[in-house]
Amino acid sequence: MVGLKPPEVPPTAAMKFISAGMAGCIADLCTFPLDTAKVRLQIQGEVRIPRTISSVEYRGVLGTLSTMVRTEGARSLYCGLAAGLQRQMSFASIRIGLYDSVKQLYTPKGAENTGMAARLLAGCTTGAVAVACAQPTDVVKVRFQACGALSESARRYSGTVDAYRTIAREEGIRGLWRGTLPNIARNAIINCGELVTYDLLKDALLRAQLMTDNVPCHFVAAFGAGFCATVVASPVDVVKTRYMNASPGQYRNALSCLLALLMQDGPAGLYKGFVPSFLRLSSWNVVMFVSYEQLQRAVALARPA
Repeated sequence: MVGLKPPEVPPTAAMKFISAGMAGCIADLCTFPLDTAKVRLQIQGEVRIPRTISSVEYRGVLGTLSTMVRTEGARSLYCGLAAGLQRQMSFASIRIGLYDSVKQLYTPKGAENTGMAARLLAGCTTGAVAVACAQPTDVVKVRFQACGALSESARRYSGTVDAYRTIAREEGIRGLWRGTLPNIARNAIINCGELVTYDLLKDALLRAQLMTDNVPCHFVAAFGAGFCATVVASPVDVVKTRYMNASPGQYRNALSCLLALLMQDGPAGLYKGFVPSFLRLSSWNVVMFVSYEQLQRAVALARPA
């Protein structure tokens, strides 16, 4: 099974935009429990100084998932999914769907190949624009994933719409964009780690004729992209998650959140939740890029001649 063949006429920017949003939603549906486990591990022990062994509720990916199912029910694994899908329809569409178009803008006219600088600039640009547009959905998603461990009476929001309204009312419009700067930094790094690595690995495999432009090639390139993205982005991701989940006034800014994390957990705290982050990002990348490539081709084939 190698999937659909590349169309003779390349997909348009609009086709890529739509395909990327749909592929992001498919990937989220498949990997959301891992993302929830990552969030729980990243915020675990927060504001408990000094940290004690008895304060640890979750141990490892499987332990976190099993504890959540046992104590909160299986539905807790998908707490915040609605906001997650809303996020992908705007976020993935921009940062992934527009990457090729932006990359061409940075490529000098007449150049035979796109250079590394153009790829990195395109990744940073689409990642930053995507965050600016989709940040409120990310804030709500993280808070639902984090508060799932609380009792019904202690939870801050009754639903996704209520979360948007409550945050805007209690924290102002700025509350919906809490953590935008660390999230821009995170997604600029992740976008470069994911898209640029995928782009380079796929090109290298095709140029060396080790593989053809099919599903196995997309799988290998996507898995490598997920690993690179996890290594470079985990520190920023941990700070972003804690800062967005914080109560008003808990941290002055993202830097104070970083310093509090380092004082509490040391440098190792920057890689808290690394295993679920890697499992989530690698599996998310595989599902997303394979789906994205196939959706592009399906939409192109369905296009009227």
